Formats: sequence, structure tokens, C-alpha cells
Amino acid sequence: MMAPHQGKRAVNTAEMLNRRSRGIKDAGTILRHNMKVLRTVLLKDNREFGKVWSKASKSTIMYENGKIYFENYQKCYSCVHSQVHLLYNLPKRSKSEKFEDALLCQSSLDKTLPSRSDHKPSLLTLTANNWLYRLSPETGEVLQKIYLSPSHKFRYLSWDVNQETFYIKSVQNKETSLARQAGITQNVVLHLAIFCVFPLEIVGIFEINKKIFGNGVTDVVMSQGVLVVSQSNKAVKLYSFEHILKKHLEEKLILGKQSALLGGKTVGEAPFGIPVNIQITDTPQVLFEVSCSSNGIQIGGYPWHYIYTPPHKNHKGTHHICSLKDGTMATNGIQNMNCCSLESDGIFFHPDDSGRIIHIGPITINVLKILGELNSGLPSEVLLGFSIKTHRNINPTSQTVVTSSGRTVKKRFHQLDDDPEQETFRTVEYEDELDLLAVVVTNGEEGEGRASIRLHDNLSGELLRTVNLDEPWDETYRHELFFDKDTIVHTEQKNANFCCHVYKLKATRE
Repeated sequence: MMAPHQGKRAVNTAEMLNRRSRGIKDAGTILRHNMKVLRTVLLKDNREFGKVWSKASKSTIMYENGKIYFENYQKCYSCVHSQVHLLYNLPKRSKSEKFEDALLCQSSLDKTLPSRSDHKPSLLTLTANNWLYRLSPETGEVLQKIYLSPSHKFRYLSWDVNQETFYIKSVQNKETSLARQAGITQNVVLHLAIFCVFPLEIVGIFEINKKIFGNGVTDVVMSQGVLVVSQSNKAVKLYSFEHILKKHLEEKLILGKQSALLGGKTVGEAPFGIPVNIQITDTPQVLFEVSCSSNGIQIGGYPWHYIYTPPHKNHKGTHHICSLKDGTMATNGIQNMNCCSLESDGIFFHPDDSGRIIHIGPITINVLKILGELNSGLPSEVLLGFSIKTHRNINPTSQTVVTSSGRTVKKRFHQLDDDPEQETFRTVEYEDELDLLAVVVTNGEEGEGRASIRLHDNLSGELLRTVNLDEPWDETYRHELFFDKDTIVHTEQKNANFCCHVYKLKATRE
């Protein structure tokens, strides 16, 4: 039997399916081959996306990995198969027990875990009364529950390192007027609780204190093991959480075990919760600091770079790309779309880990690449990989209008780049398994806003196919779009109502 062809010839779907049915595969490549088959099928002329399901709601609708959540994660539908169906509907919860936030955990494949349920995906939910639940995403069954704290109000769940560690952030402590009048200073801004997953373990809880991190602390997040602290003077400071943990950890905590910090009580049980076991007594060493606008900073690329906008008015609308090593500005490192629009342009490191940058404006999408070497004394260079453009009338709109009486009136304002009556880019989704960019385009030339999704090759930017959405797209309301293999999910908000639309790939009739 000949080895599978490794060249760049067109994928023969029938051949791949035949080989798979006979169990002929290379180790570790079966998923990649499956995705090649799906991509080939998806782009064929005899396939199209059609709407298969819609559902309205009075509360926010969430989508995650083939599941649609209604009523604050109480009701869950699966859209993995051809027909959307209900997975579970949990009993109504009281206001104090409602879910505030949630994260979906995928299963671990690289190690043996204590219990069978640890090997399955789970949904982490945070309740208003400070309980952390681990639920089965298929049935809603409670697999584990942990009481966090009787004194700190936790509210937000976020990934630190995706599918490895997450953190829970408390609400910020606000200084009341009565406290100020009494001369009482509130130094503790908020608390962070850090957890590992697979299995679920507590790393520690610590406070963000003004005496340690400065009086101007406005917000704190965790990302890739780095504590990011934003200040009121526009400064952003980065600290190593690993360094903080090594120096300031007082006791290693184990869920379900007794703790000296709790006087022998059990960690994670009500009413004691989890004690603060990381006591930061002095200001940690700053890894990196920069002053930037409210958009903050982003770090990525190869070698490492960061993107930020300086906080000065003359830099508004620009994005600066600099080396993380020494802060040197890259050649061609100031990117500016020169947009005249209500919504500002967006820029971020490409989620495909290629080190590229995606810069989205209302009429142009630029995919940029960084060229540079680690030990070179020369600055790195930002180059254009490819651009995607809207299809607009190239003739500029006339700035003068002649009335019926023959009077000439000059318009006071130019047409905006993101005018809803013109073809406009709204957002870009990356489908990693199919290696496709899904670009959402709106157009209201015919009076009613319509939307389409253009699928582009991730490496070249080539337009491969276009999918038109059935429902109108009113840009005055909030929209979210998810492209997940053979499924497109569109959620929208209209006043106080929400709606979800699901499209599935299907064969066209001959």
C-alpha cells in the first residue's frame, strides 16, 4: 500500500473517506484529514448554508462550542447535529442563586485524573451567592460545588491560560462618602481567586491593595501567567504571578481538606469558603510598563511585540507596534486606518498563533506580518500580508445637493465610512479547524440592512464563498456571530428582546 500523498494536490474526499473506513491513517492526523474533508465539502458549489432554527428570549443568549444557552445558562440546546435539540432545562433558581458567569472546560487528554467525570468536558458556573459549580454540559448535573467566600463578592470568570488555569474576580470595593467623611480609607480594591482545571484545584486567593499596587488602580486581569494592573494615569503594569506565588504563598490549599488559615475548617465548604492564602507584603517587580489609551495593550507576535495606542490626543486612531524586548518601534509600526466612522477600527494578534496581526476597518481588513530576529540589532518590520476590501462605488458622494427650486445646498458632513447604507465590514471570526476567516459584511443600500458572511482563505485572503443571512441586520442593535465548522450562529438584541438564528450546511437540490 502506498503512503498517503503529501503534496499540495486537491483533496480527494472520496479517497479520504475510503481510506478512513478501512482504518488506514497516520497517527495524529485523522482529525486534520477530517477537517480537510469538511472544508472541501463546505466550499463545493452544491452545498449551502440554510437556516434551520430560530428562538427568541427575554435574556442574553450565549453560544459556546456547539451549545446555546438561554435564561442565564438554565436552558441548553445543542446545535452539533443537523437539528437543534434541547439538552437540559434546569429548575428555576432564586435571585441569590442565579448564575452570574460561566466558562466551558474541555476534557484533558494528556494525564490520568482522579475521577471519571474529570475526563469529560464541564461547565463552570459562578452564582450570585458565591458558589462555584462544575456542571455536566450534556445533562446539567452538578459534578462538584465549591463555596468561595462569605466576605468577598465574586462576580467574573475568565481564562488565565486557556483550558489550564482560570481566575475569578470580585466586584470592586467602592469608597463611600460616609467613609471619606470619617477619614476611613478603602485600600483593598478587589480579590482574585486562581484555579487550575483537570482536576479542579485552588491555587490561591489574594487581594489587590492600593498600598502595594498604587492608589490609582482601576482594574486588574490575568493573562498567560501575568498580572496586568491598569492605573488611572493610563499606565499599565505587568507582574509575574509565578514570582508572586513563590514569594507570598502562606499555605498550599486543597479543596475538601482542612486548613490552618481557617482554624482547621474544610476548604471550599460553607460557611467558611476559601481563605486568602497569598499575602502580598511588598510591591512585586514590574516586568513591563507602558502608558496607553483605554484600549490597553496586546502582546504577541514572533519575536514578542506589543500593540498599544499612546494616551495623547494626537495619537488617537493610531496603533503602535513595538518590540517587547526593548520598546523599539517597528519599521512601519504605526498603523492608522484613517477612518471617518462612528465605530473605531480594531486590531489584534491573529488567533492562529502565526504571529500575524489583523487590523479591521469599515472598508478594509489588513492582515500584517512582523519580520524580525531575536538577536538582531535592527528593528523588526511590519509588512502587509494581504488586504480585503469592500465592494463600494469608487465615486465619492457629492457634497452638494440641488433642491427642487434650483437652490444649491452644500452638505455639512461627509458620509461616514461605516454608514449603514454602504457595504461595511463589521467583524472577523477565525475558524481554526477549517483555517478560514469569516468576515461579516453589512449592506443597507436597498433600505433594509442585510448581512453576509464571506469565507476567505486564512493564508492568502482569497474569497472562497459567500453566505447570505436571511434575517435583517439592524446595526443600531448588538449582534454576535459564531462560525463553527458546519454551523453558523447569529445572536442579536432588539431593545429588551434577544434572538438566536442557526444555519447548517446542507446539500442543494438538483
